[in-house]
Amino acid sequence: MEKQETILHISDDFDMDRIAESGQCFRWEKTDPDTYRIIAGRACLYMKALGEDRYAPDCGREIFESFWQDYFDLGENYGKVRSMIDPEKDPFLFRAAEAEKGIRILRQDPWEMLITFIISQNRSIPAIRRSVELLAKSCGEKMTDQRGRSYFAFPDPEAVASLPEGELKACRLGYRCRYVKAAAEAVLKGEVDLPTLAGEDEKRTLEVLTGILGVGVKVASCVSLFGLHHTDAFPVDVWMKRILEDHYPEGYPFERYSPWNGVFQQYMFAFYRHLDRKKRGQT
Repeated sequence: MEKQETILHISDDFDMDRIAESGQCFRWEKTDPDTYRIIAGRACLYMKALGEDRYAPDCGREIFESFWQDYFDLGENYGKVRSMIDPEKDPFLFRAAEAEKGIRILRQDPWEMLITFIISQNRSIPAIRRSVELLAKSCGEKMTDQRGRSYFAFPDPEAVASLPEGELKACRLGYRCRYVKAAAEAVLKGEVDLPTLAGEDEKRTLEVLTGILGVGVKVASCVSLFGLHHTDAFPVDVWMKRILEDHYPEGYPFERYSPWNGVFQQYMFAFYRHLDRKKRGQT
């Protein structure tokens, strides 16, 4: 019997291209103009955009609802979140949110995000993706997706901690090798309990995460937002520093937008990057 295709209708903000380019995920691969192959931990999904808010995952509705629905944060209404922005009081943020709507904060594994964002320090997105894939290939379990194509699950702390130095260096991590190793050992020994941090406030979360060798406030904030789903976390990199200087010289109104500052950070971050590309004549 031929497998029946699952069709989903997602009426709220959801744009796979914008999510893929938002700098929060590095194992999304565009396999054709309308389809992404998405690897998250041990799972893999092909998701096709059909138009008119319709999408076709290759996993079947039951599997989608048991894992991927939460991964995409489909239980949250992002249109309602955007409605918090007053276009008269904050025209820049309103413009950014309108331009970049479709971005969602994915619910990703905190361990994977910790290692991924340690790897991300001072690197381009293609370089981050390459190193993450090399690390997964070096010590992650080999899997096969629905189309018979192989992939590697993201390795667990024990696998990373036990990886020989030469193999870790082969993942093109540079000076980050010892930071990745230290983070794996801290999690493996129970010095850092990532699941527990999901219920902690932001101050305590940053205190714990920045206690790991090589983890600064920016990386810790990214892990908090993208791995622990602390939607008020607000990572500040060179793009965000520029935005805050250009549009909020008297201070960004964190209290006004709490607890969604992380969502708005994503809109602003993506908006400025796209503006920069247009200035440089890129698509």
